[in-house]
Amino acid sequence: MVLALALGLVGCATARASIHSKDAIVVGVKADQPGLGHRTNGVFRGFEVDVGSYIARHLGASRVTFREVRSDNREDKLNSRAVDLVLASYSITPDRAKLVSFAGPYYVAHQDVMVRRGETRIRGVRDLAGRKMCQASGSVSTERVVVGLGIPTRLVPGSSYSDCVAKLRAGAVDAVSTGDLVLAGFAAQDLRIVNAPFTDERYGVAMRKGDVDGCEAVNRALTTMYQDGTAGRLLHKWFGKSGLKLVQEVPQFEGCS
Repeated sequence: MVLALALGLVGCATARASIHSKDAIVVGVKADQPGLGHRTNGVFRGFEVDVGSYIARHLGASRVTFREVRSDNREDKLNSRAVDLVLASYSITPDRAKLVSFAGPYYVAHQDVMVRRGETRIRGVRDLAGRKMCQASGSVSTERVVVGLGIPTRLVPGSSYSDCVAKLRAGAVDAVSTGDLVLAGFAAQDLRIVNAPFTDERYGVAMRKGDVDGCEAVNRALTTMYQDGTAGRLLHKWFGKSGLKLVQEVPQFEGCS
């Protein structure tokens, strides 16, 4: 009887810990990535902000708020319970999956390269050899270029992708490389994406490790989001003018564990 009671209490604690059972949800998003997550006059706007709101409503939350996260503190914000979910161009990787649980992906982006408009020497990732490329703190994108593909770039550290873009505009680096949705938000008259994608970036919805119920509930919400046309509308709203080929089918999900 004691063992049964103990197991029952553990089960209740697990249920209470699930994001699926929360009435108020805090979503961690970027504050400096136009198109995905950007804060203007104290208000967060972007594709990931809208997707976070959609998920929270489908989880049954009556209140959703947003809080800034960076690439180098996403795990810390989750595990310290400062946020409940993270949607912040958070690519699913085996190492990250040891620290948090991922639902989704909610979108499969493709890593590409952005340069200053008028730059003709860089036409693809191989042309980054010997060039200065910005390395955003906490991101794995530059590792895919330097380690994964073995391209000897000259890395210049940046605190974030907005910092990297500022360095690109200032001429301190020759290129910025990451997922095309991130780049699309920054692309403007003076910058362009070379449109030579070379990897996939599976953007996941992160939550505290082991929340299987919450993960499965988020996957159900994402499936509905694609099936009811919301995903397509949001992608067109935020990236329709970018020229990117936007995928509007439900991505293949990772298993919840």
